[in-house]
Amino acid sequence: MTECDFAIVGAGIIGAAVAYKLSQRQPDARIMMFDKETDCAAHQTGRNSGVIHAGVYYAPGSYKARFCRAGLEHTFELCKEFGLPHEQCGKLIVATSEDELPALEELYHRCEQNELQPQRLTAAEIQRREPAINAVGGFFVAQTGITDYKAITGCLLQQAIAQGQCQIHYQHKLESIEDSNNGMLLRFSHPRGETTVRAAKLINCAGIYSDELIRMQGLECDFRMLPFKGEYYRLNSKYDDISRHLIYPVPDPAMPFLGVHLTRMIGGYTTVGPNAVLTTGREAYNSLFSTDAEWLHLFAHGDVWKLLWRYRRAAVKELHSSLSKTHYARLVSRYCPGITAADFLPYRAGIRAQAVDKNGLLVHDFKFVESTHALHVGNAPSPAATSALPIADEIINRLF
Repeated sequence: MTECDFAIVGAGIIGAAVAYKLSQRQPDARIMMFDKETDCAAHQTGRNSGVIHAGVYYAPGSYKARFCRAGLEHTFELCKEFGLPHEQCGKLIVATSEDELPALEELYHRCEQNELQPQRLTAAEIQRREPAINAVGGFFVAQTGITDYKAITGCLLQQAIAQGQCQIHYQHKLESIEDSNNGMLLRFSHPRGETTVRAAKLINCAGIYSDELIRMQGLECDFRMLPFKGEYYRLNSKYDDISRHLIYPVPDPAMPFLGVHLTRMIGGYTTVGPNAVLTTGREAYNSLFSTDAEWLHLFAHGDVWKLLWRYRRAAVKELHSSLSKTHYARLVSRYCPGITAADFLPYRAGIRAQAVDKNGLLVHDFKFVESTHALHVGNAPSPAATSALPIADEIINRLF
């Protein structure tokens, strides 16, 4: 039997940040990381928009607001220290009609509450800054940037290995968790058979599978992780320099999604997206439908039906954007006229892991579930990538 001080399940950016921070604080600790894939950042981390968020949207005092504000600085510092790709290009949030101005004003004040320094812009000032953008008003947040989160994840893991006794085991799927008086007994399957590991502490960073691990341990879990597919398109190369900044619409305040936006990407190209449509599989990247019977597991509970009914109008809109590229292009052309579906090139989709409670309500903030020998990161939606290092500090502080 293999033994370790810390077993981390999930090699996304949060798991990598925990390994990095633990190796700094306790360089003699035996850290083992496990992931069912063949490489790090295979899912949500490696399939997001690459934005370093500043904390525009989040309720003041929430985990999201605090972690994002701290993570913004830490992410840029890490990129500079290790020569990772990044650019602080700023974000422009625009209203395309007078009806959107009250919500825009609320966002502006939230920026101020979250200690940002937003700059109001008139329609004429937006036009001067961004000639391709059509808006009646907006504001600019200079702190926002872009990076490559897969590169950051790889860097954090390299540093963890170099600084301490950290080992990474890919193609290891967790099959069972047994809680005992002196730690956790974990059984993994892998291509060579099975491995049993005794860990003093278990840290669950499994993303969309996090609730499954909580229940596997036998803990009460009052939420489920549901997969929301985000579809992106890459724009034709003639749009590579269409904007100097990231361009965001005013989002629906009832939903934790930010709308279809224009994103300058590391690599010099531009993407549009994502939408957010509930899909039938936790890894259904290429279709709305899973390739097995997973949809039965996802839709056999009342929470999902309550969710769909509560947000039925938004759900229909998001499904429409998924089924119709023309409609998707129309969403973008509201603030960037001229873009059509013919300008869309294929690009990777992502799955956002979103916690939903038994009443069908979206869980908007980060959520942790703890026991004597385990800490589960139960809900870590955007801006989790930006916030990874502060989240790791929170996790470690809770462990000791």
